[in-house]
Amino acid sequence: MSHTSSLIRRVSKQIMVGNVAVGGDAPISVQSMTNTLTTDVDATIAQIKRLEAVGADLVRIAVPTMNAAEAFKEIKKRTSLPLIADIHFDYRIALKVAEYGADCLRINPGNIGNEQRIRSVVDCARHYNIPIRIGVNGGSLEKDIQEKYGEPTAAALVESAMRHVDILQRLNFDEFKVSVKASDVLLAVESYQLLAKEIQQPLHLGITEAGGLRSGSVKSAVGLGMLLAQGIGDTLRVSLAADPVEEIKVGFDILKSLRIRSRGINFIACPTCSRQEFDVIATVNELEKRLEDVLIPIDVSIIGCIVNGPGEALVSDIGITGSKHKSAFYEDGKRQKERFDNDKVIDQLEAKIRARISRTDPKNLILKV
Repeated sequence: MSHTSSLIRRVSKQIMVGNVAVGGDAPISVQSMTNTLTTDVDATIAQIKRLEAVGADLVRIAVPTMNAAEAFKEIKKRTSLPLIADIHFDYRIALKVAEYGADCLRINPGNIGNEQRIRSVVDCARHYNIPIRIGVNGGSLEKDIQEKYGEPTAAALVESAMRHVDILQRLNFDEFKVSVKASDVLLAVESYQLLAKEIQQPLHLGITEAGGLRSGSVKSAVGLGMLLAQGIGDTLRVSLAADPVEEIKVGFDILKSLRIRSRGINFIACPTCSRQEFDVIATVNELEKRLEDVLIPIDVSIIGCIVNGPGEALVSDIGITGSKHKSAFYEDGKRQKERFDNDKVIDQLEAKIRARISRTDPKNLILKV
């Protein structure tokens, strides 16, 4: 029983990263970045395929050397997801990966040399119809901006971003998106709020260097959630010191919680107490593992007792409410005659979920909402 979001998106220009639209009325895309050595082609391709399996729309790859650029060429040939090449300082690498089929260049124009070098990269991007992402980071602001502001501030991040934006606009290039990331949640939020008023290009959201899986997910959910709830943001990355696959999962969970975009099962589960009639925590954890392959959106409520169980089940596609020995089963908000044995609830619930998916979408195709 899906609910649509009533959030009003900020109006932005739409650009194309490969076959993925970013900005405008396109779905907010979720991306991650490989952490394998780019020169280890097989390992990088394997990681990209794992990211694709959990729903990644875009993948970014660091290309720090010409050897990495040659590896990028091979990786691009053997993968289907749009690839963003992350380049710093050496404009020649940008030219090379553009030739090799990069779907987007992540550069800061002011950091890759003189005006002639910048123009050559922009002309190359224009020739291959490749957008650029300007990526400003609170930890690597230009020296003069650092001296001017003393510390990273929202105004400092936006001034840095606009400095790069001005370069592209002066060269009559408007196929770009911008990020102003900071590790401080409130600083990042304020920076994006200010930048959203300055330009109409798509915004790439992120809380940079957010931390480990738990703390980084919390920081990202708070910061990105605040911005998305205001209609700000067109693509996002959850930056975690963890397996990149987790970045994609958390990114979709953030969008799902705001009813912006759904993918896979939305589990509604009680935090448990002594009233529970079956092991809710073990049930949810096991079902999450078993049902990772499910792509279509579906709400499943797993409540251990009758206090909140019936109410949650009424607004879920599938629900179970704990009762002594056997628990009540609901589908489409209606209680069914069939009841589940509490000691077999995991297997029985999985079977019901898969049966519903088979009826709804036999091929289990993701719904891009």
